[in-house]
Amino acid sequence: MSRQVFLYDPPDRFVAGTVGLPGRRTFFLQASDCNRTTSVALEKAQVEALAERVDELLDEVVRRSGGKTAVPAVAPSDIADTDPLRTPVDEEFRVGTMALAWDGDAERLVVEAQALVELEADSDEEFAEAEERLLRDDENGPPMLRVLLSGGMARAFAKRALDVVNAGRPPCPLCNLPLDPEGHVCPRQNGYRRRL
Repeated sequence: MSRQVFLYDPPDRFVAGTVGLPGRRTFFLQASDCNRTTSVALEKAQVEALAERVDELLDEVVRRSGGKTAVPAVAPSDIADTDPLRTPVDEEFRVGTMALAWDGDAERLVVEAQALVELEADSDEEFAEAEERLLRDDENGPPMLRVLLSGGMARAFAKRALDVVNAGRPPCPLCNLPLDPEGHVCPRQNGYRRRL
């Protein structure tokens, strides 16, 4: 069976979004065009890291080009996407590995998200070799979502992704842990209440 690659070049839409209530949210990347939609699940930390790396890579492209590129310095407000994920949200796979690259000829950001795969090995060396073989296996590798984005669309993706990450539970002012709607046992109070 050959590798399943969900290719969007370019997508009509590429966003990060969630399903569920704060504290119990499932995070997704979702790419779509007029004919199909692909949703892949991932962790909140992965969404945050991806958004930060996209911005860093685009900043580097702008810096190296001396500002002579089609990449905007900030996310264009006219292409901001605040709509919810398209439903139904059917998870194709859970993301294990992500990669970013800049295609200078096409002036496109390439985002790849590969499915999480469990590898068995007796040593760290064997594990690294097995992982490398799996990632290079274009024929039988894990399923992959590959999306090519313009600079403006990539900036808009990164902004929305960070907004989604930050839209969760507010932090406790004392310990910075997330506050739950049901209450919060703050480790900084050691069982005592603050006096006002």
